[in-house]
Amino acid sequence: MSSSHSPSRLEKDLLGTRELPAEAYYGVQTLRAAENFCLTGVKLSSYPKFVIALAMVKHAAASANYQLGHLDKAKFDAITKACGRIINGEFLDQFIVDMIQGGAGTSTNMNANEVIANVALEIMGHQKGDYQHLHPNNHVNMAQSTNDAYPTAIRVGILLSVQALVDSLNRLIGALRGKGKEFCHILKMGRTQMQDAVPMTLGQEFQAFATNLEEDVARILTLAPELLEPVNIGGTAIGTGINTDPAYQAAAVGFLAKVSGLNIKAAPDLIEATSDMGDFVLFSGMLKRTAVKLSKMCNDLRLLSSGPRTGIGEINLPARQPGSSIMPGKINPVIPEAVSQVAFEVIGNDLALTMAAEAGQLQLNPMEPLIAYKLFASIDVLKQAIDMLRELCIEGITANEAHCQHLVTQSIGLITALNPYIGYENSTRIAKEALESGRGVLELVEEEGLLDKNVLAEVMRPENMIAPRKNCQ
Repeated sequence: MSSSHSPSRLEKDLLGTRELPAEAYYGVQTLRAAENFCLTGVKLSSYPKFVIALAMVKHAAASANYQLGHLDKAKFDAITKACGRIINGEFLDQFIVDMIQGGAGTSTNMNANEVIANVALEIMGHQKGDYQHLHPNNHVNMAQSTNDAYPTAIRVGILLSVQALVDSLNRLIGALRGKGKEFCHILKMGRTQMQDAVPMTLGQEFQAFATNLEEDVARILTLAPELLEPVNIGGTAIGTGINTDPAYQAAAVGFLAKVSGLNIKAAPDLIEATSDMGDFVLFSGMLKRTAVKLSKMCNDLRLLSSGPRTGIGEINLPARQPGSSIMPGKINPVIPEAVSQVAFEVIGNDLALTMAAEAGQLQLNPMEPLIAYKLFASIDVLKQAIDMLRELCIEGITANEAHCQHLVTQSIGLITALNPYIGYENSTRIAKEALESGRGVLELVEEEGLLDKNVLAEVMRPENMIAPRKNCQ
């Protein structure tokens, strides 16, 4: 509510009359929602793509209603101009409702309806709140219900957001590929179950990180459109299309595709599409999968850089800040640690979304606001974490080449490369003796004359230990 000396206006709804700041573009229903839902502190304005998507849905609805003769040209022009300004980034601060709200998204829908109506009124030369000339419900919300406008906007908003996430992933993949090439000549020991396994190159390890994430880029680009392009706009309250012109749905879908630039199409069963949240569950699972992969990679980076003198120490992560208030000189792997925590948040978001999707009843799921919140939050925080990891960690990684080579020559795992040449029993005996005596595998093989020096040298060439090859004997 405005202070006593600030300009204000009065608006009335079902519950009575309220005073609003005169400069506010939102209306009385938005005000009540902002007062009722002080939960997360995360407002609609925190996700601009979602706000843009809401305006696109309203633009498409107005275009369909005008084409069908249900909205006059003056109102159509004003509404679509208002939507265009919101799509271009204006009035974002007027979307003040908390992302978590009761009412299945009605507060979000009315926040959009009221802002668009008041911007349109000013375009028409009227005062904000002068709804007799253009009304949030009668005109901006014409032929719509929250139950089709809101989930459609969620889908459009996610599709608008996904490309930025994919772009960030591709930049990270490029950085990992770059390190793969930079480290392609560095031989090191691969490890399984935290034990020495067989040789590989450090480059192969980083190339594998890149390939691992490339798989998710391909799936996101396939999965997002498949799941989210079919929308239930035109279904209104429960999917039956009550209060719409028979031609409205097709027109609204066509206009939404045009204004969004997306391949939007109508869901085949609007009643099913209004109540089912399965597509959101599946897409959230994809985001969780990417988060899990990122965290696993960060676990590996922390292990490979551990030490620096008493751990694996094969790579060096860029030093970003002092690591301890009590241990001088300590530098912690803070960037990978932070990425893992983001991954845990995305995993938690997925669980919350899953429970919300299950909690629907009959023809509507009233928990959609939580679903929207968690999807946009996961996309946003994942993108930020990916950019941070690339910029502050991956691009600055260096290798301890000599140390990698030393670990290879001292590893019992070298015996695996010799197994085809000296046999399993000899290999087992040599490995055991090396382990007990502390001597090197190559030293013992040479001492016993189990392999000709030239053959041994050929076997131990790095390129012969990191890829399939025919037995030279």
